[in-house]
Amino acid sequence: MGKALLKRLALLLGTLLLVSALAFAAFSVIPGDPTTAVLGSEATEEQIATFRARQGLDLPVWQRYWNWLTAFVTGDFGQSYKYDMTVNQLLADKIGVTLVLAAVSFTLILLISLPLGLIAARRPGGTVDRIVTVLTQVTMSIPNFVLGIGLMYLFALVLHWFDPKYIPLRDEQGLHLAAHLRFMVFPALAIALPKSAMTVKLLRGSILGELGQDYIRTAYSKGNSRGSALRRHVLRNAMIPVVTFLAMAIGDIMAGSIVVEQVFGIPGLGRILISSIGNRDYPVVQAVVVLLAAAVVGCNFLADLLYRAMDPRIEGT
Repeated sequence: MGKALLKRLALLLGTLLLVSALAFAAFSVIPGDPTTAVLGSEATEEQIATFRARQGLDLPVWQRYWNWLTAFVTGDFGQSYKYDMTVNQLLADKIGVTLVLAAVSFTLILLISLPLGLIAARRPGGTVDRIVTVLTQVTMSIPNFVLGIGLMYLFALVLHWFDPKYIPLRDEQGLHLAAHLRFMVFPALAIALPKSAMTVKLLRGSILGELGQDYIRTAYSKGNSRGSALRRHVLRNAMIPVVTFLAMAIGDIMAGSIVVEQVFGIPGLGRILISSIGNRDYPVVQAVVVLLAAAVVGCNFLADLLYRAMDPRIEGT
């Protein structure tokens, strides 16, 4: 286990290093000059030269990457080109907003998909199973931003269940935890519903596959009902592929937040990422890309540890 863990840690770090290198290289060669985006087209040659020297843009690409990387690993994300502040300061509040949105989305996925998957698998082919199957097929086919627009129109503009204006967790007037979470439920639903549908489909199929195994027949022969066999024997094995999928879904949740934050006007990482790409504010873009990649590979690593604990047969792989 020790060697396998070290190998996966090395793979995690290597993946992040590769992502950072590719992101840095891509932003170095795509069209558009950050000096023009920041200073404007009327800037003089002297102003441009001063800006490039101050930001290190006159250095070779490899040296700029090395300077950025060595600072990044110490927690220094660099200086924003567009704003007169460090990237750390710029992202401080926005990271928290996106993490809350991701956490609420992931919680909704669990609350929706696990009960529905179990209910559908208990009586395959029944009325409930057919209804769940139709709903999952429809939901999987709808993009996040379309769901977001539909949810905002229905629940904010028609039913008035929530104010479409973003409510911060804290401001000068104090803490607004309940109002903040109530607002976040609806953009989180736009992210969670397609992933919930996929999770239901995967869990149902995994449970039905396990129910056909010999050990389940043995459990039936000992007097266990279908529900008892599901709870005591099937779920542990059936959840292994689901855990893996849910960990991989973290990346889609983070990616989905980029679009959904635009729809609901949420000032998170997605919103600052889009605006920074337009402004050619590459230090901000690079930091956000690497942080999102770290979240994805970190969750996959934790999922790997979890399903190894759930299934000792893959302990040594």
